[in-house]
Amino acid sequence: MAKTGTTTQGLRAAIERSGYYPTLVAEAVQAAVGGEPVVSYLVHQETTFDANEVRRHVTVLVLTGTRFIVSHTDEQAADATSPSPYATTSTESVKLGRISSVVLSRVVANPESYTPGQLPREVVLTIGWGAVARLDLEPASCGDPNCEADHGYTGSSTADDLSLRVSEAGDGPDSVRETLAFAQALSEATAATVSSR
Repeated sequence: MAKTGTTTQGLRAAIERSGYYPTLVAEAVQAAVGGEPVVSYLVHQETTFDANEVRRHVTVLVLTGTRFIVSHTDEQAADATSPSPYATTSTESVKLGRISSVVLSRVVANPESYTPGQLPREVVLTIGWGAVARLDLEPASCGDPNCEADHGYTGSSTADDLSLRVSEAGDGPDSVRETLAFAQALSEATAATVSSR
């Protein structure tokens, strides 16, 4: 379930509609947003299956005029550290100028008959700002099949701070539309930040 919009009241209502510890989630998000007006937001709840457990979590993305805010809340079963179930909420506030990439991958059925405006079957929104990067390394070679010299390593570094998958089958067509709208708002905001430097 994803909800998007442009007001603080709408953000609070979307968090409440998600039904996932709304008081806890809303307080954490509001503390991170502070007094800034909300430009756009996306609330995405996801259920995952972990061995014999069903676990839920919610991700709230908020765009203000100067920042991108990510809030993530997970629930945990009782364990050795806690005799009762508990939830963990974290928020991160990123200046728009730090966002290095906004990647939107679209999966479209029957691409040969695609028409403009057709809703993708699923979308994956990946946002990078340099907090987390994936490094893929492999041994380097010179191309000589008989060479036994050590040429070191070659590889690539990929920003991978946040990745959010939304599908029409699992989340509904409105969630896909809302994710597309948020991705566009964030892309436009980061482009405006770059051009104003």
